[in-house]
Amino acid sequence: MIDKEQESGKVEPAGAGKNTVYKGAADRQEAATVEAAELRSAEVLAQELARAEAQAAEYLDHWRRSAAEMSNARKRMLREQAEYNALAAARVIERLLPIMDDVDRAMAALPPDQADGEQESTLSIWATGFRLIQQKLRALLESEGVTAIPTEGLTFDPALHYAVTHEQQDGFSEGQIIAEVARGYKLGDRLLRPSMVRVAKGSSDA
Repeated sequence: MIDKEQESGKVEPAGAGKNTVYKGAADRQEAATVEAAELRSAEVLAQELARAEAQAAEYLDHWRRSAAEMSNARKRMLREQAEYNALAAARVIERLLPIMDDVDRAMAALPPDQADGEQESTLSIWATGFRLIQQKLRALLESEGVTAIPTEGLTFDPALHYAVTHEQQDGFSEGQIIAEVARGYKLGDRLLRPSMVRVAKGSSDA
């Protein structure tokens, strides 16, 4: 005989509440599983992101180092090239200095009236042309940055002068340059050749 409550539909069948409990637990377990999976995925993504950032930083550091090395190599190459050019120019100029010496000596040996071209003669014409060569050669050296080392009335400087003799000379103090034997030259700050000079040992009045 069917119970009236069951017949009216107000009473749930036996075991219905238990199924609802089981279903709720399964849903919670599934939700927990999904949440755990999401957490694991987030951790994996965070680890991958950290590795990617570290690799990117490593690449950036390597690029910066390479750029700095290339810049330093370029500067070094330019510096070496400039030094090589300066050395090559110095060698050429050093070969011109003896020619300049010969021209200066030749002009100094001429009689004053012939050297100045005051008298019409073959020698004075030759001297005029030779003087023009002297002027052009001196202008060429000056245009390349070559300067003569001063000596007259100065104190002997071993960094710039080479003492040919040390002698007593009236009117000169000890260490003072008496006369220039051969002119010295500099190329910028580079010493091409020291001036060869006579140096006083001390005044005879001492």
